Amino acid sequence: MGRFNWRQLLGWDQHPTQDHWWDESRRRLLPSYHDEPLESAIPAAAVTEVALRLRHLIEKCIPCELNVEQITMAHSKIITKKVIQAAREAGGQEHSACVIFCLLVNKRWWRHQALLELWDADLHQVRSVACEVIAKEIIESDDNPGDLMHSSLLTRYSIIVDGHATLPTNVIEKAVDLHALRVIGSSGYQKCINYLWKGWLVQDENDAATFVDYKGKDDTSFISHLDPDRMRVPMYQNATQMLISFLYLTLYTFAMNTVNPGGDIDIVEGLLYAFTLGFICDEASKAWKAGYHILGFWNAFNSFLYGLLATSLILRFIALSYSADDVDGSRKRYNTLSYNFLAVSAPMFWTRLLLYLDSFRFFGAMLVVLKVMMKESLIFFALLAVIIIGFLQAFIGLDYADDQVAGDVLYIIQSMANAIMQSPDFNGFDRFQPPFGLVLYYCFTFVVMVVLLNVLIALYNSAYEDIYDNANDEYLAMFAHKTMMFVRAPDEKVFIAPFNLLEIFCLALPFEWWLDKKHYQRLNDFVMATIYSPLLLLSAYFEVRVAREIQANRARGDEDDDTVEEWEQMEHSVDFKADGWDKLVESAKTNLDEDPAVVEVRKLREEVEKLREMIEQLHKAMGAGDAGSS
Repeated sequence: MGRFNWRQLLGWDQHPTQDHWWDESRRRLLPSYHDEPLESAIPAAAVTEVALRLRHLIEKCIPCELNVEQITMAHSKIITKKVIQAAREAGGQEHSACVIFCLLVNKRWWRHQALLELWDADLHQVRSVACEVIAKEIIESDDNPGDLMHSSLLTRYSIIVDGHATLPTNVIEKAVDLHALRVIGSSGYQKCINYLWKGWLVQDENDAATFVDYKGKDDTSFISHLDPDRMRVPMYQNATQMLISFLYLTLYTFAMNTVNPGGDIDIVEGLLYAFTLGFICDEASKAWKAGYHILGFWNAFNSFLYGLLATSLILRFIALSYSADDVDGSRKRYNTLSYNFLAVSAPMFWTRLLLYLDSFRFFGAMLVVLKVMMKESLIFFALLAVIIIGFLQAFIGLDYADDQVAGDVLYIIQSMANAIMQSPDFNGFDRFQPPFGLVLYYCFTFVVMVVLLNVLIALYNSAYEDIYDNANDEYLAMFAHKTMMFVRAPDEKVFIAPFNLLEIFCLALPFEWWLDKKHYQRLNDFVMATIYSPLLLLSAYFEVRVAREIQANRARGDEDDDTVEEWEQMEHSVDFKADGWDKLVESAKTNLDEDPAVVEVRKLREEVEKLREMIEQLHKAMGAGDAGSS
C-alpha cells in the first residue's frame, strides 16, 4: 500500500512542519501548562517500526473481508492467542511498552485508508476493529497493573509522519481521540482512569508529561492532605464546578424573583453578573490557550447563555443612564427589556446543569444520546434548508407576479415555519396566483411533514439504538474524556470560575510580571488555600478515610482500590478442593476454547480409529485361522 499523506487529504500544500499540531496524529486533548517540548519515551523511528510490524501482522491475519462478529466474538478463530502473542512480541523486549500505542496508530491508519479506498472500506474497518480487539486483550491479560499504567498507558510516544516526529501522546489520550470504545472499556484502562480521577496518579511537578503515584494516598495524617494542589484532582474539580453551578442557578432564581422596578442592581444581581464574567473569561482562556478545536456543543451553548446575560447587563446600564423620573419612560422600557433577556435564559440555565451531572451514569448516557442525535440532525437541517430556500423563492416569485405586497413575505415565512412545526395553514395561499400557490404549499407540506420529518425520526431512532446497545462503553468513553480534560488543564494552578477573576485581577496582573516564580507560586498556594479552605477540609477528611481503606487492603494483600463484597466475606472459610466440589466443577464445565462440533468430530475419529484396529485384528485372526487349517 502507498504511503498516506494527511496534508494532501486536508489540503495543506506547504512544507510539513510541527505547526500543524492539531492533526489527528499529533494533537492532544489540551496542551500542558509547561512550554518545554515533550519527547517520546522511545525513538519515533523505533515506534514507527513496531507499528509497521503490527500492520503487517493484521494484513496477514485478515487477508479478506470478514464479518465483524468473527473478530469480536469470544475465542475468535481469527484473533487467536497466537496472534495476540505475536502482537505482544512486535516490539521485542526493549520496546514492548509501545505495542498498545502502535495498535491505536494502526487503527487510525486503517480508518483513514477506509476513507480513501471506499471499494475496500469494509475490509479496512474490520482490520481497524481487530486493532482494538488485540489491544484490549493485551491490556486485559497484563498481570502487573502498575507497570501497565506507567509504561504502556501513560507514557508518551511519537511516530514519524512526513519525515518529522509527531507530538508525543499516550494511550489514554489516543483512545479518547479515536473513540476506541473497546480499549476504553478494558479493565486496565478504566483502572488507570479511576486512579487519575481520584488523584492517585498525578503529573510530575518537574515534568508535566510524566505521571507519578500520589505519595500521600495511604497517609492517614489529616494535615498532610490540606494541600491546595489537591484541587487539581479531577474528582474535586468536578465537585467544585457542580457546587458553583448550583450556586449560579440559585443566584439567577433569586434575581428573577426579586425584580427591581427602579432598575438598580442589587447584591444578588451583582454576584450573578460577576459569576458570568468569570465564566466568560474561563471560556476565552480555554480558546486562547488550547485552540479552537476544543470548542464543542457545550462551549457554544454556554457562550449563547453568557451572551444573553451580557445583553441583559448592557441594557440595565443603558436604563441606569436615564434619570428615574424621565418623561418618556426610557428607563423603565430598557429595564423591562433587560429582564426579558434575563427571563428567556431560564431554560438554558437549567439545561446547563447537565454539563456538570454527566459524571453520573444516567445523565452521562443520556447526554451521549443527545449528542449523537444532534449530529444526525445535521442531515435533516441541510435538506430542510435547501427545500425551504427553493419553495420560499417560488412563493415570493408568485407574490411578485401578483401585487408585490411587502407583508406577504412575512406571512409566507411564518406559514412555512408552521408547516415545519406540523401546524400548516392552507387558507391564505389561495390568493397566490391560484391554483399555483395552494398546490405549491401542499407540496411543501407533504415534503416536510411526511418525508423529511420521518427521515429525522428514523435518524433519531438509529442513533438511540446504536448508543444504547453500547451504552456502558459510550459512558466510559465520555467519562474518560472528561477526566482527561481535567488532567490536561491549561493552568498549573486551578482557579475555577468565578475564582479565576481573583487570579486575573488580584494575582496575574499585579504580581506575575515582576515576582519570581517561587514566590509567585507560594502566593498562589496561599490564595487557593484561603478560597478553597472549606472544600480542602472536606477533601482531606475524605482522603484520610480512603487512606485507612488502602492500608486495610494492603494488610490483606489486595489492590489499593479493592473493596470487600458480600460474596467475598466468607471465602476464606470454605475449601472447595478439600470437599471435592472443585473437582466436580472441573468435570462439569464446558471447554470454551474448543468448538463443540470439533470435540464431537474428534470423539468420532477416535471411535473410527478403534473400529479400524478391531477390524485389522479380526482380519489377522481370520488369516491365521486359514493358515492353520491349510
